[in-house]
Amino acid sequence: MAETHVVSALITKRSDLAAEIEHLQTQLRQKVLELDHVEATLRIFSPDIDMPDVMPRRVPTVHHAFRGEVTRIVLDALRATERPLTSVQLAEAVMRERGLDTTDKQLRRTMSRRVGACLRHWRNRGAVKSERGPGEQNMWTVVD
Repeated sequence: MAETHVVSALITKRSDLAAEIEHLQTQLRQKVLELDHVEATLRIFSPDIDMPDVMPRRVPTVHHAFRGEVTRIVLDALRATERPLTSVQLAEAVMRERGLDTTDKQLRRTMSRRVGACLRHWRNRGAVKSERGPGEQNMWTVVD
């Protein structure tokens, strides 16, 4: 009987921690964007400024993913739809979820490669499956 209380308490704690981590990741993304804007403005007023002298610490790039974030977004997108999706569609979903510019072709290509690697990883573990779709693209679904 006591185990059910422990399990439900741990589930609640896990949910709380996951929500807090998600909130902190959103805050970090926002602060990185703000820092980019400040640096761009600084370069307007002082084009020859050497940024390492002003800011010695390395800041994560805007499109840096947190551990498990791409997997979570991809699997959530696959679960939320009734039809198979391509890796390009899933990459767009990841970019939208993370607040990235979906019109940036180079970033889209990079994200498509990352999503493809994620999907192949989970296909090898039996969590997702692929079928040939139109134009030789793989269509991805979650395994039931």
